Amino acid sequence: MNYTIGRQGRIVVAKLSDGEDILTSLKEITTRENIRSAFFFLIGGMKEGRFVAGPMNDSIPPVPMWRELGESHEIFGTGTIFREKDIPKIHFHGAYARGDNIKAGCLRENARVFLIIEAIIIEIEGINAVRRFDEKTGLTLLDF
Repeated sequence: MNYTIGRQGRIVVAKLSDGEDILTSLKEITTRENIRSAFFFLIGGMKEGRFVAGPMNDSIPPVPMWRELGESHEIFGTGTIFREKDIPKIHFHGAYARGDNIKAGCLRENARVFLIIEAIIIEIEGINAVRRFDEKTGLTLLDF
């Protein structure tokens, strides 16, 4: 285990509107505000998106099991934002529900807002956290 201790910084409350790309919007906010490290919460509606619902098996590097949302779903979840080569990288895990159909996973692509998403971004100050590419897993992982 490896860890560091920081403190809470600024809190950003954002309203994302119908059709906006969720991941791009989070990157834009953190770039504009020069937020280096943060965690966030999302709640609202999403009309499309691609997410990973786990690995195909327990091999390393993992082979992702992709899923897509092609219609509106309720969404909630949490994630982190750390920089990789000075670019904000979003890691978000959420639940996506439509009626009795509930899915969960790591949102990766084409994430479009349906009506509204409320985002609360909480800056973490006093740490030196980044994402670095890990050759073994093929993923960009948290590093201090």
